[in-house]
Amino acid sequence: MTDTATPPNAPHRVVIVGAGFGGLEAANSLRNADVAVTVVDQRNHHLFQPLLYQVATSTLATSEIAWPIRHLLRKYKNIKTLLGTVESVDTAARTISTADGEVIAYDTLVLATGARHAYFGHDDWEPFAPGLKTLEDATTIRRRILTAFEKAEREPDPARRAALLTFVIIGAGPTGVEIAGTIADLARDTLKGEFRVIDPATAQVILIEGGARVLGAFAPDLSAYAQRALEKLGVQVLLGNPVMKCTADGVEFAGKFVGAATIIWAAGVQASPAAKWLDVPADRAGRVVANDDLTAPGHPDIFVIGDTATVKNGDKGTVPGIAPAAKQQGIHVAKAIRARLAGDATPKPFRYRHAGDLATIGKRAAVTDFGWIKFKGYVAWWLWGLAHIYFLIGVRNRLAVAMSWLWISVSGTRSARLITQKDAADEDHLK
Repeated sequence: MTDTATPPNAPHRVVIVGAGFGGLEAANSLRNADVAVTVVDQRNHHLFQPLLYQVATSTLATSEIAWPIRHLLRKYKNIKTLLGTVESVDTAARTISTADGEVIAYDTLVLATGARHAYFGHDDWEPFAPGLKTLEDATTIRRRILTAFEKAEREPDPARRAALLTFVIIGAGPTGVEIAGTIADLARDTLKGEFRVIDPATAQVILIEGGARVLGAFAPDLSAYAQRALEKLGVQVLLGNPVMKCTADGVEFAGKFVGAATIIWAAGVQASPAAKWLDVPADRAGRVVANDDLTAPGHPDIFVIGDTATVKNGDKGTVPGIAPAAKQQGIHVAKAIRARLAGDATPKPFRYRHAGDLATIGKRAAVTDFGWIKFKGYVAWWLWGLAHIYFLIGVRNRLAVAMSWLWISVSGTRSARLITQKDAADEDHLK
């Protein structure tokens, strides 16, 4: 049995579940504070999700966008890192339980457990249309994309070859737009001249969106530019077409069926089961409906941040589920904990500062919207690149990513084009 009582004169125990942007920022902000911090994550690495699609499309290697959590927090003696999957929270006893049976006591709990892709009640589509939230997702998608070209090279049947050379992306938010543009670049530029039977440039890249435009969160003029840029790359953009079915053979929408061996899901997210752990209200995506100070309703000792929570953003709807917002929330939570320990328990509402929206289209175009000024095209691509390089961790990674992008821009060559970890599921999928 675990003793959950705080020992006399022991530091305040802060447990952070999840080392994504929000969780890691909270831990960093509590470094050297008079608290004992325990960071628990089901993976041993922190992932820079905004560039995950570049691993999936052979632009970057996994090691360039992920870092061991232990290494990142190694200098802070008050922070302990544990590898484990949290399965429940006992709010009465103030403990969390992991899948291997460990019980960890807390005085303050920070849930930053992230989200997974959601299929809107059609979870059976996942084997045919993987989403993109983890390194495993990225390497699976990369493997399917590259294997499709390899199989098409030796496929004698024209109809099957066409299906192998058809890539369908569902969802035209930033991730969907970025994946579609990069696959088009890969087919028409990177793979040029490398095959003898097929012409990779004949590959069809289809972007399907249920809404009225791509990049729906962006200004209409930037959305229109993004669509034109995609179409210039050869991407077919199909708007107002909710998908009705995904199978191993293709996608059904608007009464049509498109044969495709590779389908990528970028249409929605589903939060972790944190709301169920706490038995508190959740929104349609399963996110905890948090108080404006980021605490869970009825639990002032529990904070929920990042994709785990939905938080009102004044009269502008809710705080967006993006990395800068999660980082700001992590900082806010750390300040709140420090204030409480100093004797100030007054709830401080979280105020989100929007830094702008960015999305890239292929290797030479992007759109950026900072509210007071907008950019599109090559200038926006440079701004997008600089912003992402700035937020990467470590000089080596910044240099490596910058050099990779520069080399791809000049030569079109992608050095991360590796087919690894082939498994039976992919073999069945691409037969």
